[in-house]
Amino acid sequence: MALIQKLLLIALILMSFAAGAAKLMQMPQEVAFFAAAGLGPLPLISLGVLQVAGAVFAIPHRWRRQGLWLMALGFLASSIVILITGNVIFAVGSLLPVILALYLSLPAGRTTG
Repeated sequence: MALIQKLLLIALILMSFAAGAAKLMQMPQEVAFFAAAGLGPLPLISLGVLQVAGAVFAIPHRWRRQGLWLMALGFLASSIVILITGNVIFAVGSLLPVILALYLSLPAGRTTG
């Protein structure tokens, strides 16, 4: 795995873990954000578990692909919540971690064409 890919993986793991931990700890900003989207504590905690699980699973090589898929799903769900609140530009920008997680989940050496 190239150095840039490793750095991207580390960044995604840290982002997913931090975002999930903030949701699990029910930080006031997260609670208010989900309330603005019309969502209660169950979706907040569920997404937090998904994001933390994705980060944890992406650490060992054996489960990395599954962890990246979970992270992509968690980032996608976050983007949808952002979209629900009406912030379209931020929601579209928030799809970048989804794309990166899916890219990193591709098998090594895979070529297109």
